[in-house]
Amino acid sequence: MFPKASNALADLTVLDLTQVRAGPTAVRQLADWGANVIKIEPPAHLTSGEGPGGPRQGPDFQNLHRNKRSITLNLKEPDGLAAFRRLVEKADVIVENFRPDVKARLKIDYETLRKINPRLIYASISGFGQTGPYRDRPGFDQIAQGMGGLMSITGKPGGGPMRVGIPVADLTAGLFCAMGILIALFERQQSGQGQRVETSLLQAQIFMLDFQAARWLMKGEVPGQAGNNHPTSIPTGVFKTKDGYINIATTGEKIWKRLCEALAANALLENAGYKSSSERLKNRDKLNVEIEKFLTNRTSVEWIDVLNKAGVPSGPIYSIDAMFGDPQVEHLGIAADVKTEKGKTFQVVGQPISLSRTPSRIAAPPPELGQHTDEVLQECGFSAQEIAALRKAKVI
Repeated sequence: MFPKASNALADLTVLDLTQVRAGPTAVRQLADWGANVIKIEPPAHLTSGEGPGGPRQGPDFQNLHRNKRSITLNLKEPDGLAAFRRLVEKADVIVENFRPDVKARLKIDYETLRKINPRLIYASISGFGQTGPYRDRPGFDQIAQGMGGLMSITGKPGGGPMRVGIPVADLTAGLFCAMGILIALFERQQSGQGQRVETSLLQAQIFMLDFQAARWLMKGEVPGQAGNNHPTSIPTGVFKTKDGYINIATTGEKIWKRLCEALAANALLENAGYKSSSERLKNRDKLNVEIEKFLTNRTSVEWIDVLNKAGVPSGPIYSIDAMFGDPQVEHLGIAADVKTEKGKTFQVVGQPISLSRTPSRIAAPPPELGQHTDEVLQECGFSAQEIAALRKAKVI
């Protein structure tokens, strides 16, 4: 019996046709909350076993595909397609990120499959949307970061466009897709009908601009690069101390006053050039230099303690290894253990959400290619003879 990661979504069966990152991110959200996720992959003779994220045993794949089962199935063969349709009959959700023309050619599009299962939730992630002039373009995170405006507001002023250090368009598209699936499932309880769920890297990236996008839409302002400075809350950014750098976030007049008092810098409060948020924005660079004159007298650890006690948000700027060594991060337990069938243990990034009665856990390591093919097909009513015939024909 395959172990469940949670009881929260234990009644759901999800067919995972996704590749790369955005799609697998969406499905990981369902798998980590207990859904019966069946990852459908091409048979070994049709794949190199290594995707854009690196080898199957590498950290990228291992972090994305825990709590899932894997079967191999050649959807380009008639027998493979027929087997897939039998799986669709019992499925609640399908998640895919094929280009629109590919799924239509394979006859695994929503309009075709909803005739088999009217309750099916069919979720699609694309680079730019299922319709429109860019519908057939391949999607890639960095392209979406550029087209979605993010690279124009990231980096130092005048330094040229800068990508963010994570695949933020991929990841957020996956999260929004998972949210859309859960909304559609909730609605299905009322209507009894499935529906199509669609999102794209471009839409997700634009949504994540949030207030920066709203500045243009509502006020006609075109945000630019601000480096480590917050574009509207001043002073907020990275500041040099005696032994390194820290982040300080000063929002509003009360926290501005607290900061000056904590620094013993009453002269800053009295300076006419810093009296209001608009004046501080105008004189931001000069103000930052003034603040650092005070900060360089003590260490980062000392200032973080002083500022937080004074009610001024402040924190360290960690490397990844230092971050995982922080006592609060350790307390939260987000570095989750994975135990392999060979008795070894490694860690992946766990869920950032806690539920009191139905928590998530890493119940199973990422599967080997086709590890659960026989098991899953048997559950869906395939006989031993049918499975043997599919294997002989190299369909599985």
